[in-house]
Amino acid sequence: METNRLIIRPFRPDDAEDLFAYLSREKVVRYEPYPPFTREQAAKEAARRANDPNFLAVVLKENGCVIGNLYFAPGDFDTWELGYVFHDAYWGWGYAAEACGALIQDAFENKKIHRITAMCNPENDASWRLLERLGLQREGCLRKNIWFRQDEMGRPVWQDTYVYAALRDSHKNT
Repeated sequence: METNRLIIRPFRPDDAEDLFAYLSREKVVRYEPYPPFTREQAAKEAARRANDPNFLAVVLKENGCVIGNLYFAPGDFDTWELGYVFHDAYWGWGYAAEACGALIQDAFENKKIHRITAMCNPENDASWRLLERLGLQREGCLRKNIWFRQDEMGRPVWQDTYVYAALRDSHKNT
């Protein structure tokens, strides 16, 4: 899939260095369920993602650099889950909106998917604002429903989750 500035394609094992460039950054993975990656972990993850159709690399056309990824996974009854992570050097340039928007439009128009869902931490203002710009609606807030890290005493650090969704028959871009 292509947009004006981006190519959205499956991952390849040789994307490891680009993947490391953003998944190694604390700022980028702050709301993700994993800590920053090492080079070795990024290499293993690139190889794994090359065999996982749910992960797509977002590549700048101008230089071939992977600047982020999309996660788009099927669920029950034509419902798919959307996720995304982008290198912070590319935040604020509209790349995430461009990539996600193209994926959503393709899903609703060409694949006839019924519903797309997405979740994010309420503290991640940029993420939930992006979802709203993309036409997803906030359906709820799950309170203290998930934890990825533990405190110094080994107790879970619970987080809230916003739940968003869009339906094909009422989405703004279809």
